[in-house]
Formats: sequence, C-alpha cells, structure tokens
Amino acid sequence: MRRTATRLLLAGFYFIAGILHLIDPEPFLKIMPAWVPDAPLVIALTGVAEIAGAMGLAQPWWPRLRVAAGWSLAAYALCVWPANVNHLLMDMARPDHGLGWAYHGPRMLAQPVLIWAALWSSHALGRLNR
Repeated sequence: MRRTATRLLLAGFYFIAGILHLIDPEPFLKIMPAWVPDAPLVIALTGVAEIAGAMGLAQPWWPRLRVAAGWSLAAYALCVWPANVNHLLMDMARPDHGLGWAYHGPRMLAQPVLIWAALWSSHALGRLNR
C-alpha cells in the first residue's frame, strides 16, 4: 500500500513537472547550466520524459513497464541534478542569496530521495536481487 501510494504520488509529481516544462520553460531555462547545448530543446525533451515516466509509473497493468519507468525516472533525477546545483550556485552568488538555503538545502537533499522513491515504489530495487 505504501509503495503504491508513493508510486502514484511520484507519478503525479513528475506528470505536473513535465507539463510545466512544456507550457512554461522559462524558469527551467534560467537555471540550465551554460554547457548544455540547445537548452530549449533539452527542456522540452525533459518534459516529455517526465510525462512518459509518470505514465509508466502510474499504470497498473505491466510490472516490467513500471520497473523501466522507475529506473528511467531515477536516472532522470540524477541527470537533472547539475541544473539544481547550478541554480543553488547562481542563487547563493547573488547579494540577497536568491531563494536561500531554506529552499536549496531541502531541494538538494530531496534529489536522492526522489531517486530512491522511483526505484523502491516501482519495485526496481527488488529486481536487483533476482
């Protein structure tokens, strides 16, 4: 029951985030590291990836698809971590510290939790033992 609730909550989170990436990419473009090529395209593709991962995670019929979605969203959360670190560094360099540690500290700590939650709730971690 807890796995299902976590899985559905995570799917909802990623679905909404994906929609936001597509309909309002500007906030995401502002925190994108400069070394990322074609940032608008990357933002759009990350939105599509979040929506696809959310749909795979939420569906109840194909366990293998849920596991694949869990691995994919875990990898996704790891891959977008540099943008979150970049946002932290940009904010903390500002005279007013932007959103500050009250926002960025929990956000940095939440990233490994999101990775774990995607793997745990999709049963991807159980597949490692087999």
